[in-house]
Amino acid sequence: MDLSTTFMGMNLKNPIVVSASPLSSDIANIRAIEDVGASAVVLPSLFEELILQRFQEMGTRFSYDTESFAEATDDCPKPDMYRECDEYLEHIQKAKEAVDIPIIGSLNGVTAGGWTDYGKKMEEAGVDALELNVYYIPTDPDLLGSTIEQRYLDILIDLKSRVSVPVAIKLNPYFSSMVNMARRLDEVGVDGLVLFNRFYQSDIDLEALEVVPSAILSTSQAMWLPLRWIAILYGQIGASLAATSGIHTVEDVLKMLMAGAHVTQMCSALFEHGIGHIWKVLGEMRAWMEKHEYTSVKEMQGRMSQKLCKDPSTFEREYIEALSSYK
Repeated sequence: MDLSTTFMGMNLKNPIVVSASPLSSDIANIRAIEDVGASAVVLPSLFEELILQRFQEMGTRFSYDTESFAEATDDCPKPDMYRECDEYLEHIQKAKEAVDIPIIGSLNGVTAGGWTDYGKKMEEAGVDALELNVYYIPTDPDLLGSTIEQRYLDILIDLKSRVSVPVAIKLNPYFSSMVNMARRLDEVGVDGLVLFNRFYQSDIDLEALEVVPSAILSTSQAMWLPLRWIAILYGQIGASLAATSGIHTVEDVLKMLMAGAHVTQMCSALFEHGIGHIWKVLGEMRAWMEKHEYTSVKEMQGRMSQKLCKDPSTFEREYIEALSSYK
């Protein structure tokens, strides 16, 4: 039974990757993640704000949107201002020493500029790949959609110019034309698309009259949105496809593979059931494949994509069937 897959040029032993979360901030957890069979792990994000904060503390002037950022900080005492960031780099080194599975670093930001040079530092620390998480909610009514899209492209191009390891970008699902945006990212060299970013929503405390964060674990229902778009994108771009959000059960993993995903990223299920849940899902996956006479994951990938399924229109417009099927 061959569970191996390829993601961003990396040969992985199976399609279950642990996504970025506090779980991978602990080396003991990373060892456990490898022990139960995960094929790779994404480290928690290093945030643009954390990098820039060091410069603010030193009273350094910088620009978020220009390449002058790096040059403006040449004379700053780097050891002090980069203390927390260097701890992240040390964590990468320790993770690489602790396990054999690929370690994927995560950069989270919203602007192009010198902060992306930390991608190079992460590469030097040993990451096998990078995941760029552009966590951005535009609220300016004068900001055009084309400007927002170009921001994503600019950040990716900036990061790609600084590193040689593969780079995936974690997207939100709110582009006017997802396929066009995916193709444009593909054209400028993205190695993988991670679909989709879960925006944590704000809540209101009615007693304190305060806006408070609301962090809720996903359920399997969250997988339907990335399932649709992975099925649509499969075969239309060269970049690898990673499914995230709602990956809890073996059925979730299998459906995503059938849609065309190269890997599935798991997080909430591990908080709910423990890291050992990966071992359980992999065992159930082998049993399902044997029962249905699949000898490899690659036989399944894309079989139910829009490109290969019997009725491609079901991924575009299925309101009548969906509504009539409700009981």
